[in-house]
Amino acid sequence: MNKTYSIKEVAEKFALPISTIRYYDKKGLLPFVSKNKAGYRVFSDSDLQFIQTICCLKDTGMSIKKIQKYIELCMQGSTTIDDRKTLLLQHRQNVIQKQKAIEKSLKEIDQKINRYASPISRDLIAAQITYVQNEKASLNLKDPFS
Repeated sequence: MNKTYSIKEVAEKFALPISTIRYYDKKGLLPFVSKNKAGYRVFSDSDLQFIQTICCLKDTGMSIKKIQKYIELCMQGSTTIDDRKTLLLQHRQNVIQKQKAIEKSLKEIDQKINRYASPISRDLIAAQITYVQNEKASLNLKDPFS
């Protein structure tokens, strides 16, 4: 059964403020959305699929301008498939790079957690503080712990 959704329902479904949906529309990201006789946006199931993609691209760091380009290409039909694929492959590479950076940071966080969970954590931290104090003193710099 075909169903339509109000902007409020779409906002709730995607956990977006209504103002964000309006902003996306103003920026040209929602050219597929229709308006009813009263001038209110009316969303269909296929619109929700596009919005899901927009949210995915935004959540993974794609700029509004590039999302706009992607949607523009989608609206042009199947002749733009190669361009869309290229755009998404580039974005995928960016996401993978960010993912690697996050993994590296997560390892650092895990090391800190493991250090603090160690039975000798107080000794380890005391040794680090002593090291920093000695380093700063040898460089005639202020002791950050005093």
